[in-house]
Amino acid sequence: MEFLTNPVDWWIDPFLNNGFMQKALLAGLLAVLSTSVVGTWVVLRGMSFLGDALAHGVLPGIAIAFVLGTSTTLGAFAAAIVMVLGVSLLRTHSPLPEDTSIGVLFVGFLALAVVIMSSQSGAYAGELSKFLFGSITAVDNADLVRGAVAAAVSLLGVALFYRSFLVMTFNETQAKLLGLRPRFANAVLLVLVAVSIVASFEAVGNLLVFAYLVAPPATATLLVRRVPLIMATAVVLGSVSVVVGLLISVNHGTAAGASMALTSVVIFLVVVVVKAAGKALGSGSRIPQSAAPRSH
Repeated sequence: MEFLTNPVDWWIDPFLNNGFMQKALLAGLLAVLSTSVVGTWVVLRGMSFLGDALAHGVLPGIAIAFVLGTSTTLGAFAAAIVMVLGVSLLRTHSPLPEDTSIGVLFVGFLALAVVIMSSQSGAYAGELSKFLFGSITAVDNADLVRGAVAAAVSLLGVALFYRSFLVMTFNETQAKLLGLRPRFANAVLLVLVAVSIVASFEAVGNLLVFAYLVAPPATATLLVRRVPLIMATAVVLGSVSVVVGLLISVNHGTAAGASMALTSVVIFLVVVVVKAAGKALGSGSRIPQSAAPRSH
């Protein structure tokens, strides 16, 4: 209970005069800004499984780039684009349901990553683990610049295609009748999802980035209704989970990325429980019509 008995040491001191923690905080907030804005559309359009597939689809690119000694960010983005193109092609030409096609690609990309990792030495596998589980306390200025660029691209993309995304969410046929080019807009959304994932794997790790893509927006949809408010609320909730997760990590020696992701999920569960309890209390307090006293 040190966070209550000694709040200054627990909440404030870790960020004071600590360059590593300050950079970690900034990296986490940039990741949240990107994933929450784009993740809002992932949640509203029921694309969570696709988001999960894309989050894992970047693994082969990261593995290949690391083994070749090139930029892991470029490798991740290249793999994400290949995954996006594969999903688009299967959606157009495969007679199978969309989730089946995505599942096949998901397994294929994940298996390829495992094959590449397992074929390398133990040293390679150890280094690659930081991309799986995050290394937010080791981010540098270049990582922060990439995060800022990704956040800017995500915000700009959502702003430019807001109307298309909104209409597509509720009626794709109507979007086509309005000349909003839903196929192109959907491809843009997939690219934005890929950008946000690639920008965030340095912060929370590839295996945990999906939590930030879905948990804060999902929580926000339980609290507000309008899409702009959902985005803003998701950013606030994600930012809270970044701060609390980092503080848990530094005060209790846990993994930073996992602590941040777990905090975002816990916030979601708390909101679900509170809303369910409020609904139950509200319905229980109503007097049934048959039991209501009648005036004579």
